Amino acid sequence: MEHPRLFEPGDPLVQRVRELCLDLPEAVEVEAWGRPTFRARKPIFVHVGSSMQRPYSIVFKTDPDEHPALEQDERFFHAPYYDGAKWLAIDFDQPRTDWQFLAELIETSYRQVAVTRQARLLELARPRGSGYSN
Repeated sequence: MEHPRLFEPGDPLVQRVRELCLDLPEAVEVEAWGRPTFRARKPIFVHVGSSMQRPYSIVFKTDPDEHPALEQDERFFHAPYYDGAKWLAIDFDQPRTDWQFLAELIETSYRQVAVTRQARLLELARPRGSGYSN
């Protein structure tokens, strides 16, 4: 059964997430379950739209060391089907959405699934600790 598309083409909020994701080495967009997913070639690092009730959210893989602290932050929630593997979700349609913070979460998620070559390319472009710059 095909899933209905959750977003209209060109949705400006999804486009912002898309730009952040596709700025990473070898990142690709694949529509799955009617939603954009972003992958480091094959492994997903961001899934847009955690559920029909919270479409303007991203599901991302956390750094294992940071995961417990993020779980304590009320902005984050567990998305269906992703609970068991250090994945969390956050809404991005709030008036105070911090896009810089979202970019950092996306980059961290990418680093969790990237192969060594991709991580090296990212490190050359943006060494850890240098802050996100787009």
